[in-house]
Amino acid sequence: MKELEQGLLMQPWAWLQLAENSLMVKAYITKQGYALLVSDLQQVWHEEVDASVVSQRAKELNKRLTAPPAAFLCHLGDLLRPLLKDTTFPSEAMFTCDHVVEALTLRVRSELSGLPFYWNFHCIPASPSLVSQHLVRPLMGMSLALQCQVRELATLLCMKDLEIQDYQESGTVLSRDLLKTEPFEENSFLEQFMVEKLPEACSVGNGRPFVTHLQSLYMAVTRQEIQVRQEHLGTEDLQPSSSASPPGAENQLVNQPKELISSAPSLPVPEKESTGTSSSRQRPQLSKVKRKKLRGLFN
Repeated sequence: MKELEQGLLMQPWAWLQLAENSLMVKAYITKQGYALLVSDLQQVWHEEVDASVVSQRAKELNKRLTAPPAAFLCHLGDLLRPLLKDTTFPSEAMFTCDHVVEALTLRVRSELSGLPFYWNFHCIPASPSLVSQHLVRPLMGMSLALQCQVRELATLLCMKDLEIQDYQESGTVLSRDLLKTEPFEENSFLEQFMVEKLPEACSVGNGRPFVTHLQSLYMAVTRQEIQVRQEHLGTEDLQPSSSASPPGAENQLVNQPKELISSAPSLPVPEKESTGTSSSRQRPQLSKVKRKKLRGLFN
């Protein structure tokens, strides 16, 4: 199921209007199953199922249809894909949403092979880690990226002001007074933005502005997050092999039971002592010395 988790993380959010429900949705569907994430900006719901669950649910909802799970998953993908891309309903499908306290059900009605096809996405509240993975961390990364972009643009504007000043000092004159600008001051600009532009800029609404304008940045941040995670896992995989030789005590603890097991059958067979290593010769001798001491004590 890790393929579904990673695939879902790399998907953009889509805005979905269902009657009175405005939802942000992202989905990832393969032949092995699907993962779905839904949010109304008040709560986040999630469902992830494999092919066996798809087969069982398809039998319960579509008794007249008989098909492998991959066929049902392919049909669900065909229904959701255009809906999540342009927020227009496919003519052959109808979507409805039922929302209760602890669950959200997204119902689909369409046709498959000329017969009615029904499907219910049963979503439960997403775990905090899932919300962090798909919303909190990407949004923090996007904020940091936009802040870095603002600083780069402010630096570029200051350099442009110096370039214009150099032109002016060399005698260059503007042909039109309308093109004249004041030197850029970052602090004044930020103060003015906070007062005049911030209320409009941070209007989240139903989530549609975020879905419409920021998905390219969202996907770039999530791809970077996945890449960093894979590199971190790669270093963890290499760490045991690179650090296996230094801790000698651990190696002795691991190898000690093997030596005791291998030396046990060699005690009653003296012929193997000549072919064994020096360490294998010493182990039977040590065990014999212990036995002699025990006999002396009993005598």
